[in-house]
Amino acid sequence: MRSLLKNKKGLSTVVTSLIILVVSVLLASVVTFYAINVTTTRVQEESIQVYKLHTWHDGATTGETAFLIINTGGRDLVLDKISVRGQECVWTSVWYNKTTATINDDIPYLIPTNTTHLPTSVTIGSVSFNLTQGSSNDLILQSGDSMIVYILNPDHISVNDIGVTVGVTVFTANAQYYKESNVEASS
Repeated sequence: MRSLLKNKKGLSTVVTSLIILVVSVLLASVVTFYAINVTTTRVQEESIQVYKLHTWHDGATTGETAFLIINTGGRDLVLDKISVRGQECVWTSVWYNKTTATINDDIPYLIPTNTTHLPTSVTIGSVSFNLTQGSSNDLILQSGDSMIVYILNPDHISVNDIGVTVGVTVFTANAQYYKESNVEASS
């Protein structure tokens, strides 16, 4: 027994503890990096871009907001609500068109048919798009698709706001997308 304790060829307990500690840290690091790699490569992220945002006022009683949404993420998404200047827009005041077409030209102002309705189509560039009035249901936008959105009479937009910056927020199930523009005169 004494010869075992006096053997000089074995590792000391400090060196043995360090080796065990380094191996366990390296093993934990490898497992962590593997888990991060698996979760980030298999999870498709939600991402939309809001382009060509305009807010107009006709100088009397009617306001209008229009923009283009492009779903650039890897999965379909649900648009829960849209707010202009912090006020939620009811879906019945929203007109939209879902398309796979590329839209390069700017979105034009639409002259309302009356105080509660917009025309049923819009021509952007040389392409005509049919507009659908929103209902009480949330809107679904597939991955890679675009959506032209018009909002008639968003709350808190008046003639006094011409030249003032207002924000538009698009809410999805997982995120909020915010964009600002100046209120323009429609004429």
